[in-house]
Amino acid sequence: MADVNLSASVRTEFGKGAARRLRREEKVPAVIYGHGAEPVHVALPSYDMMMALKSSNVLIHLEVDGKKQLVIPKAVQREAIRGFLVHIDLLIVRKGEKVNVDIPIHVEGDLAPGQHLLEHVLMALPVEAEATHIPESVTVSVEGLAAGDAVHAHEIQLPKGTSLAIDGDDIVIQVLSAQAEEPAADEETEGSVEAPSEVAPE
Repeated sequence: MADVNLSASVRTEFGKGAARRLRREEKVPAVIYGHGAEPVHVALPSYDMMMALKSSNVLIHLEVDGKKQLVIPKAVQREAIRGFLVHIDLLIVRKGEKVNVDIPIHVEGDLAPGQHLLEHVLMALPVEAEATHIPESVTVSVEGLAAGDAVHAHEIQLPKGTSLAIDGDDIVIQVLSAQAEEPAADEETEGSVEAPSEVAPE
């Protein structure tokens, strides 16, 4: 699990106009919540936050007005087209406590010979882990799997201190048989065009 140090400033202005001003200052709005505390609205440096989010479930040592606390990103909103950060929810965590997070699933291995399709039923695995030791990812082997086979949640090896936050029988990945292509339309019917009827001049 990666961890970074960031500083934030408290926000006192809200709304679209305030958000645009923050973007001009290369900052992104965020809210810090958790442990029964009142939410704190802050502004984070956009570039530093973008780099931090390159690591999944990053642990952030955040300093706000001289006070330091541990937080993890819980919700990240991005602009649909350009992808810049729009808003971030940060959850306060403490060492030793458990949190529910989704961790990325990496697939390795080759399927059995044949026309097979690999379907990711889940793109990330919901788990419960220590807030300061969240796994960056889990690896799932699909070596030799054929159509009809599936990998269930309980079959995935988890790091020590991490447990599933979903039913163990839930399917994470399954193998489907590739559908045969539909036959091409008959050439005669495909290319034929009804000719207009001739009308004799009066």
